[in-house]
Amino acid sequence: MTAAIESHEAAPARTAKGAVFDRTFEALCFGAATLLLTALGGLIVSLAIGGWPAFAKFGPRFFISSDWDPVQEVYGASGAIVGTLVSSALALLFALPLALGVAIFLVELCPVRLRRPIGTAVELLAGIPSIVYGMWGLFVFAPWFAHNVQLPIMTAAPPGSIWETITSGVPNGAGILAASLILAIMILPFIAATLRELLLTIPPAVRESAYGLGSNTFEVIRKVSLPYIRTGAVGAIMLGLGRALGETMAVTFIIGNSHGFPTSIFASGATIASTIANEFAEATGELHTASLIALGLVLFVITFAVLALARLMIGRQVNS
Repeated sequence: MTAAIESHEAAPARTAKGAVFDRTFEALCFGAATLLLTALGGLIVSLAIGGWPAFAKFGPRFFISSDWDPVQEVYGASGAIVGTLVSSALALLFALPLALGVAIFLVELCPVRLRRPIGTAVELLAGIPSIVYGMWGLFVFAPWFAHNVQLPIMTAAPPGSIWETITSGVPNGAGILAASLILAIMILPFIAATLRELLLTIPPAVRESAYGLGSNTFEVIRKVSLPYIRTGAVGAIMLGLGRALGETMAVTFIIGNSHGFPTSIFASGATIASTIANEFAEATGELHTASLIALGLVLFVITFAVLALARLMIGRQVNS
């Protein structure tokens, strides 16, 4: 008996099955994460180095000036920055209520036989290339918008009033408001599909309990469903906002591509992405190229700030 115990203790420990593969898998995952961080760091460094000549020459004036004159080698990013923020904010303002309504209708109110076709149609809208939206906006939406929206509003504005200032511009259908509406159409499917999936994660017992207490549909949505998904809803909203901030071709077609500050909702403007798309291929001077790369770094910082704000909001909601 003693010899058997000693023989068992002296036997080498057997390696668990799959342990080698676990270590290999762990190493691969670590390498993937490290590679991603390295690529991100390299991107930031490349943009900073490429845009440094513009930062060094113009200093803070690069961020506060709207002058953009390749002939005189004078560049200011504030017009493009303001255009990016305004168009994205308006697009989110227009898209969010519609996306929320679509998601609630599909989950709470839509007949069963129509849920799949409508849901599929919403998801297909998200797959349409942005250049298709841009071409549709330029050739179809812009003429209709100019004739049915811009001209009536501009004609009805009292001369010399603040409404005339807000609605002034060239009635050609291109401008900040038109670009914001196109962006809203583009980001609406992303937000609606994400909110729909979030609403589907609510356990049926939660809704049934609310209905059992005598709540109507509106009360269940307002007091049960929306609070239940509020943390994930922030992520859905920021997903749409990030898409709007970085959108290029659709905005380039319809925004008017004017580098000055937009003075009205119908005025032409520019975004960071549209400016880079319009001029990068034609930028021959070192300072011009550096200014466009600097704009890319600014857009990266803005997007990063939006994501950081989203994480902060989610963290507060989780802890509250």
